[in-house]
Amino acid sequence: MNHNRIADLPAQRRAGSRTGITSVCTAHPTVIEAALRFSQAQGAPVLIEATCNQVNQHGGYTGMTPDAFRRFVETIAARVGFSGELILGGDHLGPNPWKHRPADEAMREASVMVRDFARAGFTKLHLDTSMGCAGETVALSDETTAARAASLAAIAEEAAPARETLSYVIGTEVPVPGGALETLDHLAITSPDAARQTVAVHERAFAKLELQEAFGRTVGIVVQPGVEFGNADVVPYDRAKAKALSATLDGLPHVVFEAHSTDYQSEAALAALVDDGFAILKVGPGLTFALREALYGLDAIATVLGLQQADDSLSAAMERVMLREPGSWQPYYHGDAAELRLQRHFSYSDRIRYYWPHAEAQAALSRLLGLFGDRAIPATLISQYFGLLDPELLARSGGATATVLQEAAVTRVLAIYARACGVTVTT
Repeated sequence: MNHNRIADLPAQRRAGSRTGITSVCTAHPTVIEAALRFSQAQGAPVLIEATCNQVNQHGGYTGMTPDAFRRFVETIAARVGFSGELILGGDHLGPNPWKHRPADEAMREASVMVRDFARAGFTKLHLDTSMGCAGETVALSDETTAARAASLAAIAEEAAPARETLSYVIGTEVPVPGGALETLDHLAITSPDAARQTVAVHERAFAKLELQEAFGRTVGIVVQPGVEFGNADVVPYDRAKAKALSATLDGLPHVVFEAHSTDYQSEAALAALVDDGFAILKVGPGLTFALREALYGLDAIATVLGLQQADDSLSAAMERVMLREPGSWQPYYHGDAAELRLQRHFSYSDRIRYYWPHAEAQAALSRLLGLFGDRAIPATLISQYFGLLDPELLARSGGATATVLQEAAVTRVLAIYARACGVTVTT
């Protein structure tokens, strides 16, 4: 993991290459395995990122520290025989998990977290200090954001086993992690002046701490290109509206843009984003949404085949878990009982992903997959419940088993991103 392909992106753009990389933001083992297998097959690097809420020094909602997450990913990589280029990243590294506390306390926690990510060998670090903490305004000044980001970079530089491998992503207008919370009517695209200001103010803040060399390894800026998703809404990329922002890169030759919340965009929209300089495409909920679709498809097939009763279904088990422990969805979903149930299971925000590690959910999933084992699933039912999947892909995977269908559902999304990033995909 010593080489970091992320560092090559700005130079590639300067040379006229319109290529990018997919940032796989997930801690789900099935998604990670699919990403590793897919990247191995394509001979392309794989970038896997953990967010500050998923993974931190206290375990996050996955229960994993940065070092534990690294070992978790590497164990999966060893199991699938992955021998390609694996890049680990930390996403939204800053005070966000502790923003309800005073800034000095929240930043102390953030400092420990960044130290642990860097020490564990994560080489792509998104420094996100854009949010206000207790007693502060929601949005901070650029100067405060940059000063806090620089202080975290200083810690990373000291902690990293090989600091020259670190690449930083910065930003002052960072979208909310995990998707928007409200219905989306319009989005304010980052202005060219704001993008230039982001770079300038961070350069000064890094220089103040004598981190000029570290700032030279800043390869990305998080901006809002006009893409987002909510519970039931997706705002598609409109490159005409982002034209002025994209042109800003002509004057910022040493960086590219990082686009968050690209989940559920079309392949054409993703390709346009890469062409316009948004070379790092982050996707997370869109991958676990695809996996959930596959699992619920298998759930329906098991019922159709008479392998289970409706009350024994995976979806019924997930409903019980989510109702018993509503903390990960209740603050984010709104409406009457029917609307809430729909969102719990089918929201684009995919907050059901927080519940898959739950013991009851794992037991229900194991039971469902055990019903199928290695049996081939009838083609007519695949057509009914997995219509988006390529039948040839399934045939080449050795048969349409439950395991193959799960991975194929995730791989379909990964392939869309890969082609948008300039990878010639072979299956």
